[in-house]
Amino acid sequence: MVVGRCIEQASSNSIKRSTNHYQGIVFAGPSRCLSVIHLVQNINWLLARVRFLHALLSLPLHNFYPGIYVLQDDVHLATPPPHPSEHTNTNPNPLSTAPVRPTAGVRISLFRTNPRKAPHLYKIANLGSTRSNLATFSIKESEKESRSSHETSSDGLAAHMANAAGRTPVFGEDNVLLTPTVGKDGVKRKKPKTNIVKSNSSFISRVMPHETMTKHIHEYNPEGLFAFANINRAFQWLDLSSNYESKAQHIIKILFSKANMLCHDINLSTKGSNHLDIIMGASTADIMWFEAFSQKYARINKNAVINPSPIYQIRWLPGSENLFLAAHMDGTLIVYDKERDDAAFVPEETNPLVSLSKGSSPDHRSLQVKKSLNSRNQKSNPVASWKISNHRINDFAFSPDCRHLAVVTEDGYLQIVDYLNEQLTDIYPSYYGGFICVCWSPDGKYILTGGQDDLVSIWSLSERRLVARCPGHHSWVSCVAFDRWRCDERNYRFGSVGEDRRLLLWDFNVGMLHRPKAVGFFLRQKSPASIPLSVRQRASISSHAPPPLGRNRAESQPTMRFRSNSNLTAAESMDGEGLLEHPVESRTRTAELPPILSKIIDDDPLSWLGFEEDYVITACAHGHIRLWKRPQETISSGLIV
Repeated sequence: MVVGRCIEQASSNSIKRSTNHYQGIVFAGPSRCLSVIHLVQNINWLLARVRFLHALLSLPLHNFYPGIYVLQDDVHLATPPPHPSEHTNTNPNPLSTAPVRPTAGVRISLFRTNPRKAPHLYKIANLGSTRSNLATFSIKESEKESRSSHETSSDGLAAHMANAAGRTPVFGEDNVLLTPTVGKDGVKRKKPKTNIVKSNSSFISRVMPHETMTKHIHEYNPEGLFAFANINRAFQWLDLSSNYESKAQHIIKILFSKANMLCHDINLSTKGSNHLDIIMGASTADIMWFEAFSQKYARINKNAVINPSPIYQIRWLPGSENLFLAAHMDGTLIVYDKERDDAAFVPEETNPLVSLSKGSSPDHRSLQVKKSLNSRNQKSNPVASWKISNHRINDFAFSPDCRHLAVVTEDGYLQIVDYLNEQLTDIYPSYYGGFICVCWSPDGKYILTGGQDDLVSIWSLSERRLVARCPGHHSWVSCVAFDRWRCDERNYRFGSVGEDRRLLLWDFNVGMLHRPKAVGFFLRQKSPASIPLSVRQRASISSHAPPPLGRNRAESQPTMRFRSNSNLTAAESMDGEGLLEHPVESRTRTAELPPILSKIIDDDPLSWLGFEEDYVITACAHGHIRLWKRPQETISSGLIV
């Protein structure tokens, strides 16, 4: 029997059952009724359960029950009420077009001083399965499982780049004006000067440090798990490695006056046992640089002197100690330096580095450089400014090789930017609606997106194409993330959460994907000689190979773009700068990947998902942070206990 609240994983390819989720098998005790009829009924009931058990055990157990995730902790962050100075409308008109302060639900950043490295995982082939002629794979949940693989796959572009480059590239390293000055004592870094506890700024409403905050900071466990969370106008620091009572008590809580904190990020390049740089983006376009251990802060873009649009996503640039990228809701990406002063920004000569393709609109198909990173004017912020869309930027993510930027926008486009060279290389449309979230696989081979089409989509960077769509959500997908503890060089586990309150988990391997029905039917009706080469290659899910190292990605197999809803040829869709505009892929020509788990786990829409070695962590829009304990050795005698 399952004790406590739990999530149960079940393969979508398993046998049909009378209930959607297996809740454990309970054998009834001997009936005290001496009636022969009742005895026969009990025997029949037991026989039915035995037959059901036999059907379960006839399947590969790891494919049917990967494990049980038990709810370990439920931490509730109280949503702060509006500031007293704000005018609140108690009966708002749902059809009103009056501007409303943007919110982003709960967003979390996890932090360990000494993070644990994800182990190398292996996979197992379901040799006893008769589901299809394709080999299927699963990600192990226990170190004791023996795994083997017979699959072969091509190396990813990220691996090629890592071997060739040998180091992580740094943004702006060719511009001497962005190189910090080295003195006798080395590079001298600025520090924020204003103590947030003693601040009298009207931007900050109230600061509530815990009474044992100083002791907690100096005596914390380096391997402990900290969480920073923003919800509306509150920002909190939590210790998730403490006991349950202490988890709900913040180390420090900051309330802002007339601004909602929409996003934040931790600088992993400067973190240490006594130093932690955090940046936060606000609905008022203000940026706060906060050093958590000293409790000091500084404001950037104060009073919206550079850009007045709210900041919906913000991240430190990989490998940089002082540069970070902010996505404003007007479709602008701006690089700031936490150590530079602000100045009124006047765009420099506006020359799109990527020209518009024939027949395209200027809303989303250009990268306009308002200020280049190579500009000679680097005395003040911004360092660089790029206009990428006329619609809101919902999310962006840096590739693991620190060379590409994946950006998703409200108008439904995934755009790949070579941000080191300030060039737009690929534009992918959604099935319909806007994209909401994006992330990269740990090896940089694949990109995940989720959005208003209720789908999770898998894209290949090296092959420049849509690999698969993942249906399963019943509403907008709000967050996607890879589980690096369950990924290896060929198998990937990732998860997604959405406004349908569901958590979905997926196991992905190219060998698992089924050939689309439309392409398979087309190939069966035609002789191989009469089928165009591009279609024959497209029908094979793993037929594409990454371009050779050093070859321009714009020249990599342009005839292999299988276009739908477009009369343009591949050559016409590609401009002279190497930008490739991809069409909307028909669902009948795209592989689909079913989830291995789909479960409603909350009463409110979910807004965030994260994976740790021992936990899967989710957060909802109303402030509940839930820690789900990963499966242990729970399979015994065919029962899940």
